[in-house]
Amino acid sequence: MAARARGSGAGDTGVHYPVGGTGGTPELTEPGPRLERVRIYTRKGDDGTTGLLFGGRVPKDSPQPTAYGTVDELQAVMGVARAEAGQELGDILVHLQRDLWVLMGELATDPANREKLEPGASLVTDEMVSHLEQLIDSVTERFAAPTEFVVPGQDRVSAQLDVARTVARRAERDALRATVPGSAVVPYLNRLSDLLWTLARWQEGTSLPTRAVDPA
Repeated sequence: MAARARGSGAGDTGVHYPVGGTGGTPELTEPGPRLERVRIYTRKGDDGTTGLLFGGRVPKDSPQPTAYGTVDELQAVMGVARAEAGQELGDILVHLQRDLWVLMGELATDPANREKLEPGASLVTDEMVSHLEQLIDSVTERFAAPTEFVVPGQDRVSAQLDVARTVARRAERDALRATVPGSAVVPYLNRLSDLLWTLARWQEGTSLPTRAVDPA
């Protein structure tokens, strides 16, 4: 006997759990489409290699996985900021997070397969870089930007944005060894770190200049 699991309102998926709770292995019963089981693990990387987009395998500590792994970290850190941000900032961040999938796609592709990449979907474009510059200019007009070094941490969101900024800088350094001439990945990450700094200062309102803090 099975108890029906409550869903999100998208209809009956046909997933049922044994009576007594939602523990144990779900049972697929009619009606509803059968769900194909997909394993998260593949064991293919147990030898220390990872697969690239469009084919090929490389060591996990080689330049490409290092670079797109740092971009993945950046995307996650930006998600922490977005989780606590207001709607306007959240909308900006989610679109930037979408862009990072494009960067990871390009970084995860062997140069020999570069012609298979799609601009704006798996290949970073100059227009994407220009859009960041426009965002920086637009946000800067909304507050008086500090003209000296500041101490991060005036509020949670700005502090999280500053953490994201430092990860973006590291991603930029890692990408230097993983990109081909003419790629817009490094310029994008450079402008993104500038934008994250700008967003952090905008969010905190009143920055704390380093020289305003007395020596311990």
